[in-house]
Amino acid sequence: MDWMLMAWKKYADFSGRARRKEFWMFILGYMIVYFGLMLLSNVIGPARYLVGLFGLAALVPSIAVSCRRMHDVDKSGWFQLIPIYNLILACTEGTSGPNQYGPDPKAE
Repeated sequence: MDWMLMAWKKYADFSGRARRKEFWMFILGYMIVYFGLMLLSNVIGPARYLVGLFGLAALVPSIAVSCRRMHDVDKSGWFQLIPIYNLILACTEGTSGPNQYGPDPKAE
């Protein structure tokens, strides 16, 4: 559970590095909450606004964790804008040891 919440704790921190586990656990938690809210909105009509509010609330943390994930593979955060390549980078193991974006998060 800590891995899912780590990106929320670093809400707007675009510096540093994020391990694959932190990134993918954030995505998993996001999808679970999103689809849960979608199911709720099918049962209760006004709940559809919760889906939009959650999407807006999660926008900045998702961009921030993606940027830190790109930093872990020693790439600029702007690489998250390249459609297929960013998925490849998100699945790639991070740089061992410190790089220009900070210390290795596995070592901490």
